[in-house]
Amino acid sequence: MNKTKILIVEDESIVALDMKNTLTKFNYEVSNCVTNYNDAIASVKTNRPDIILMDINLGDSKDGIEVVEEIHSFDNIPVIYVTAFSDENTLKRAIKTNPVSYLLKPFKREELNSNIMLGLYKNNKNLKSTINEKYHNLGNNYYFDNNQEKLYYKDLPIKLGAKEITLLKILIEAKGEIVPFKELETRIWDSNTISDSTLRTLIYRLRGKLEYKIIETIPNEGCKILEVN
Repeated sequence: MNKTKILIVEDESIVALDMKNTLTKFNYEVSNCVTNYNDAIASVKTNRPDIILMDINLGDSKDGIEVVEEIHSFDNIPVIYVTAFSDENTLKRAIKTNPVSYLLKPFKREELNSNIMLGLYKNNKNLKSTINEKYHNLGNNYYFDNNQEKLYYKDLPIKLGAKEITLLKILIEAKGEIVPFKELETRIWDSNTISDSTLRTLIYRLRGKLEYKIIETIPNEGCKILEVN
């Protein structure tokens, strides 16, 4: 069986090397490591990877979102953004390219592997969901088992951290209503003081494990979950 080929687009050599070593340990084949727009396009056309790990900030080159837009003009390869950027404008631009997920640095190696597996799973158009109808339907083939506190994409379980589970349950309970950021802080961290970036990062990490349009962030207010009709 041929190994899954992965292209790494990352302008920090140390980060790229660490990712390459991690992928090798998970028994993936790294088709190439490149640092800029032109080399990324050339590598895709030459090697045709199965999935792409894409940084957004590529120094003086066009950014990673522009790279993906160009790649998707000729080939619909699954993409995982791996980036330190967590602002809403960047996320909105990235969402338009329909990525598998949006991983914030630093991330756990197991988290990277599970996202790659999700990308490959999503790209298999022949797979059908046989998920229990009692699970909460989040839309776009995502389901949440409230009793077991488990998230699924079709039949594939997606690992969530404890606070991600709490956040998702709060949003589901709100049934499409906006939950204020202050309420989320209080309920998730038991009234302990946290920075704005801590909650923002948690929300981004959860959105990154779902289709991004399932959870909407309303600037200066809160966030809500899309209710499936």
